[in-house]
Amino acid sequence: MPAERPVTLADVAAAAGTTVPTASKVLRGRSDVSAATRTRVMRAVEDLGYRGRARRTPAVSDGGPQLVDLVLSGVDGTWANRALSGVERAAAAAGLDVVVSVAHQPDDAWLARLLARGSRGAVVALVDTTSEQLAALAAARVPIVLLDPVTQPPRTVASVGATNWTGGRTAAEHLLALGHRRLAVLAGRRRHLYSQARVDGFRSALAEADVALPEAAVVHGDWTRTGAAALAADLLAGPDRPTAVFACSDTMALGVYDAAASAGLKVPDDVAVVGFDDLPEAEWVVPGLTSVRQPIAQMGEAALRMLLRISDSSLVAGADAPREELATTLVVRGSTSAAA
Repeated sequence: MPAERPVTLADVAAAAGTTVPTASKVLRGRSDVSAATRTRVMRAVEDLGYRGRARRTPAVSDGGPQLVDLVLSGVDGTWANRALSGVERAAAAAGLDVVVSVAHQPDDAWLARLLARGSRGAVVALVDTTSEQLAALAAARVPIVLLDPVTQPPRTVASVGATNWTGGRTAAEHLLALGHRRLAVLAGRRRHLYSQARVDGFRSALAEADVALPEAAVVHGDWTRTGAAALAADLLAGPDRPTAVFACSDTMALGVYDAAASAGLKVPDDVAVVGFDDLPEAEWVVPGLTSVRQPIAQMGEAALRMLLRISDSSLVAGADAPREELATTLVVRGSTSAAA
């Protein structure tokens, strides 16, 4: 039985209704291609499972690319700063420089820049990558590592994250130990993997303690402080308001502080608050915010080291990519106390 013919760039071009040079331009990040053509080529790449020739990535001493990319969903706030510091530290140790890009979704401009740059690869942090984008990067043989992936990545895509489920459970155990039984959760977007994992971990501890968490007590926001404040205001308005709120990020926890102050409630006397991330803001606010610490800088370092291992090896097409989760820990401050 004859071996199955490998997919070629000509197959991709035919499926996309374009020419081989144009399909090649898409996979090299050239800008002189229309958005519609780029979309058709990327869809054909994904549908056909096309992979280009393996790139040789010379070592820095050989005069090879001395750049790595860090693609972020945004640069506002201290999460991005900590991630960058970790990536840069590991890159500097390897003699590499870091190029920072922002993925303004749903625009694919960041992807075109990455394909065109010729760097060793990219750490992609908190970016909601599509299957077509991942397929285009695989076809161009650009290695990537997802840092805190937004959705469950394919098994062929490497990732570094934190023990989000355990972190959520730890937050619940802390509040239960303080005697809180009327609890609420301020989660991020429903489809975000790390948010749902934190909520699931929180629920698991409550279920074991036979403490109810009504569906109405779990509300989903957009990760912003102002959005969280509006949601928390509703949670704290009723006569059976929660005595404690677990916010799935420190930024949203600060929104709970704002809502409590507007309602004339004190943290932690009237409502205890636990955040997630342990950003510097957790120490600046009064009272200090109890938070589940993500080792964000260390996650950035781990992602960059993983990227270099991938780029220096011949990863077999279709093989399982490495995954790593760094441990979270609870940092107790003044925002939590025993239930009244």
